[in-house]
Amino acid sequence: MSADFHKLLFDISEALVADELAALKFLSQEYIPTGKLEAIQDPKAFFKVLQEKGMIEAGNLSFLKELLYRINRMDLLAAHLGSSREEMARELQISGRAKVSAYRQLLYRIAEDLTPEDVKCVKFLLQKEMPKNKLQDNASMLKVLLEMERNEIIKEDDLAVLKDILKGFRADVKKQIDIYEEKKKEDDSKEKLHCPVPVSVHPSGQGAEGETPHLLVESYKMKNNPHGYCVILNNHIFKNPHEVREGTLKDGEAVKRVFQWLQFETVEHRNLEAKQMYAELKGYSKKDHSNMDCFVCFIFSHGEKDKIQGADHELVNIKDLLSCFSGSNCPSLAGKPKLFFIQACQGSVRHPAVTVKEDFSGHLETDATPLTSIPDQADILVGTATVEDYECYRCPETGSIYIQCLCKKMELLCPLRKDLITILTEVNKEVGGRVLNGWKQMPKITSTLRKQLIFQIPQSQSIGK
Repeated sequence: MSADFHKLLFDISEALVADELAALKFLSQEYIPTGKLEAIQDPKAFFKVLQEKGMIEAGNLSFLKELLYRINRMDLLAAHLGSSREEMARELQISGRAKVSAYRQLLYRIAEDLTPEDVKCVKFLLQKEMPKNKLQDNASMLKVLLEMERNEIIKEDDLAVLKDILKGFRADVKKQIDIYEEKKKEDDSKEKLHCPVPVSVHPSGQGAEGETPHLLVESYKMKNNPHGYCVILNNHIFKNPHEVREGTLKDGEAVKRVFQWLQFETVEHRNLEAKQMYAELKGYSKKDHSNMDCFVCFIFSHGEKDKIQGADHELVNIKDLLSCFSGSNCPSLAGKPKLFFIQACQGSVRHPAVTVKEDFSGHLETDATPLTSIPDQADILVGTATVEDYECYRCPETGSIYIQCLCKKMELLCPLRKDLITILTEVNKEVGGRVLNGWKQMPKITSTLRKQLIFQIPQSQSIGK
């Protein structure tokens, strides 16, 4: 399989010319650092970098297909990848499938549409904006656009200078920018949801009947497929046979079912030692998440306050696990939500119950494990099964109270476009309302999310049971 894969890349690279390589590099700007792209002189080196970044691999050639489609090499697409123009057009219409941004697609189309005389006009009109050595006669329009980006003359949300230049001699191309801006404005408005706030009383003392003021709340973008990794660290069996966490495999199954439905790449790792747990998450933090929206991690194990126990009984600090995903340690997830859900006790104290009718019976076990305060960074949420110093409960037959309730609420409320905090509040309400063999459990949410997080539901896909 590996030999066939490398032969495929070799054959495609042999068929590409210099201008096409420049186009491929331009279209990949959002995934490969500029310095690395500039050093690439042939298609083979380009494909090697794409492999290093995880953008192409045996069995996953969607980005390569898109690139060949964008540069109009339908012959290579058909001969080597078994796809056609029509198939690619349909594929890229599906939300989250296109990896090349609408902004970069626009710039590439502009470069393709301009004639050599048009390019000369653009260079002439840019003389006051850019160094002349960047506007030499042999500089292609793609190079000019890259220099405009570097000098911050154009940006994804500011194309005014380019529009002003084009309107005098290529109004049709300037119109493409107008259409892009209108579409972007429309998409951005969809990212903001109307969140009702209490009706205020008018100065006269009378409320406006039938009118509810709304507050615009921004949402995280969830447009890629997959949206990101959902990693499950599930410790079931320990060195001490008396510490087996019966029921935890049911939790793993529930989480995989829900997050595969939500279009996450879901992976479960079982019975890891403490060092392995840290190494596993460290490895995910080093991956390139540029074409993903989010990262999710579930941790099921024993432990102590602020620490999680590995299968070897050694402990790992939760803070150390979370710090792997700080902005500096995982820049491709900066500004994107990082979610951690921990099924574990926060201590050994049992939460007393108030006088309510008991609504749960049967054998329950506890998990001794913690929550730590999250690092001082934005866009991180930690959901834990219970508040500090208290136990939480797990049924050997059906799984943990918290995780099973969370999965059930996500199945119910995600299709209604409820945001994550709302869903977790519902989980708090249900779990906190139960009396568990005479004791209570109260989950906790710790969040530095700056926006609403709403999981997108596949239109034609129902959740597997």
